[in-house]
Amino acid sequence: MIEPLLLTARDNPLLQRVRKLAADPGAYRKHGQVWLEGDHLLSAALQRGVALDELIFSDGAWQERSEWRAWGDRARRTLRIPDALFNSLSSLESPARVGALIQTPAQTAFDPDVFSLVLDRLQDAGNVGSILRSAAAFGVTQVLAIKGTAALWSPKVMRAGMGAHFGLRLIEGLSVADLASLRVPMLATSPHGGLQLGSGRLPHPCAWVLGHEGQGVDPVLAAACAHTVRIPQPGGEESLNVAAAAAVCLYASTSAQ
Repeated sequence: MIEPLLLTARDNPLLQRVRKLAADPGAYRKHGQVWLEGDHLLSAALQRGVALDELIFSDGAWQERSEWRAWGDRARRTLRIPDALFNSLSSLESPARVGALIQTPAQTAFDPDVFSLVLDRLQDAGNVGSILRSAAAFGVTQVLAIKGTAALWSPKVMRAGMGAHFGLRLIEGLSVADLASLRVPMLATSPHGGLQLGSGRLPHPCAWVLGHEGQGVDPVLAAACAHTVRIPQPGGEESLNVAAAAAVCLYASTSAQ
């Protein structure tokens, strides 16, 4: 095992970049790297064969966690820094003591024929991350994010996604017009009218469309959908949280196969 390089300067350029990536949701687009904080995200990335650029330990973690030290064999470079300096990199109340930089995954063309999820300007990072987690759990192949959606590789979305990112094809910055090339039917979720979930057979594969938390699905996009689907709510609430609605709809699609 190679001994890690010790960094102690707070103004080290690498550490300054990590701070920007941890604080700015869209910084990964500018810098070409994503900051993964915590052993859960690192483990999920490594299980999917993701290469680590820099693996960064706090001194305490390096000394105490031998199972984490083995990750150094998978990193281009391994570093350790004082515990207090690692804390300055983190936006968490309880910093995770280990993190890594990876290359921002390249954007690819989407597949028009696979089980998909469309995010239409969803802005809450926690909702988006939870939806990605459900998408990975229920076998979605790709997630297509329309401009205005929370940055998919931002730290808050990553934390809420709990590693789901690495099992999905993620494409962001799309326009409504870009979706015209989808060949699977689109199903728009709405609390108002439409096909009641569970009352008929759902097409599969399909592309579920989830709309803005307050405004719903864009009317132009909704008009292009094969069906509008509502979730029955016998308890009488007006609507479900969008992340909860996503889980219900994706489960229904999986059960209908």
